[in-house]
Amino acid sequence: MASFLIGMSGLSVLDAIVLLIFFALLIWGAKNKLGRKGEFNEDFTSLEAMKSLRGLAAFGILFHHISQEPFFQEEGVLSVFVNAGVYFVAIFFFCSGYGLVKSFDTKKDYLKGFMKKRVLKAIVVPFYIDVIIYGILIFLMKIPKAGTQWVTNFLGLTMMNTYAWFPIVLTLLYIVFYFCFMHIKNRKVSFAIIFAFMILMAMIFCVEGHYAWWYGPKNWWMSDQYWMNWMKWWQGDNVFWFSGEWWVNTAPAFLAGLIFATYEEKITAFFKKDFYGRFSKLLIITLLLDGLSSFGQGFFGYWSEWEGNGPAIGDKIITYFLQIPVLFIFAPTVFIFMMKYHVENPVTRFFGKYALHTYLMNLAAITFCRFIEVPDMVICVGDVKNNLLIYAVSVVLLSVLLGMAEQKITDQVQYLLFAKKVKKVVDHSRPVLLEGDGKHATKHSVKKEADEEEKKEKEKDGK
Repeated sequence: MASFLIGMSGLSVLDAIVLLIFFALLIWGAKNKLGRKGEFNEDFTSLEAMKSLRGLAAFGILFHHISQEPFFQEEGVLSVFVNAGVYFVAIFFFCSGYGLVKSFDTKKDYLKGFMKKRVLKAIVVPFYIDVIIYGILIFLMKIPKAGTQWVTNFLGLTMMNTYAWFPIVLTLLYIVFYFCFMHIKNRKVSFAIIFAFMILMAMIFCVEGHYAWWYGPKNWWMSDQYWMNWMKWWQGDNVFWFSGEWWVNTAPAFLAGLIFATYEEKITAFFKKDFYGRFSKLLIITLLLDGLSSFGQGFFGYWSEWEGNGPAIGDKIITYFLQIPVLFIFAPTVFIFMMKYHVENPVTRFFGKYALHTYLMNLAAITFCRFIEVPDMVICVGDVKNNLLIYAVSVVLLSVLLGMAEQKITDQVQYLLFAKKVKKVVDHSRPVLLEGDGKHATKHSVKKEADEEEKKEKEKDGK
């Protein structure tokens, strides 16, 4: 967070445009109770408010990914987003955890069919559709892959789309939530088990590291010759599950969402008594914890392999434990502020609606725009300074278009796999009987009613 603010000095034209867009989105449709004593936004955790917040986070993640492209880092463009991605992702995890507890507490038998509707249908199916789409794109682009790599990619054991780690981690957290809340009545015990599971995931990363450090000569990843001549495809980064800190460092925000939803009334009542005094203290604590995180990453670091000290497992563990406090508290700080100020506008709602698929297709858009050419101009190579704006705009627009297309495909597959069945049609020329209601309808009305039921389910689940 502090690095985000520090990076705002020396802005480029692209930086200025993006930040102006962000500020505009933070003002447009504002629900402002600041300066009004005793007045609060009672809808600050509503579905629409969360959808808009997820939209802002999705917009930020797109620019975070763009900012990590080498030619952007060389020019120092969009540097304010380089380290901000972790906070945007924390918003998604928090919203997911919050929504689960609220649904569990307000919907009868919410966990009945949970694994089918909330895990298999809502996460696993989109993940594998994304795998298939990327597989087709990679094949058409003639990017070489070993036979075993194709197999493990399609099984989801290794990463076809390296940005698709989020649905994998979310699936694991949903499964742990399901078993805890299904079988354990004491919610604090459930929270402790979920936290222990997050620590386990983190330790898997810390031991595994970014590369297969255990295969090959010591510190092999520091040798360009080894990368070019001897490295196996599975030794590189972004190959296996948990092969990066981003797999584990934002997960505590999911637990924060579970806890916030459980104690929401007490939390909001506490801050309503002295909002400005208590929120100021919370903000100071959040900033101090961000400083602690920056200290850990600066003095130890997740990428300490590059110091020539082997896998440096200990450095990763220390960095993780110094970072997770701020990522646990960041999203709740944002939501407490939303008691006084939040926004809802068509753009944030749009990005909120297509957030997951826009995110999943972002790598395809980035890869495509790296190499696309138009008459007399190359988008991403050559005169880099003049092309960064075109490149960034192209990536965002293409990410959105591809994301919308992928979501349409996903919706159709979900409908085919999970649409409610109707009773067998005895005579195709006569009306058919709808399941369980004794009413007659034509085949067209059966399809229409099934579509309406599907739409209601999506709205209910907060999709």
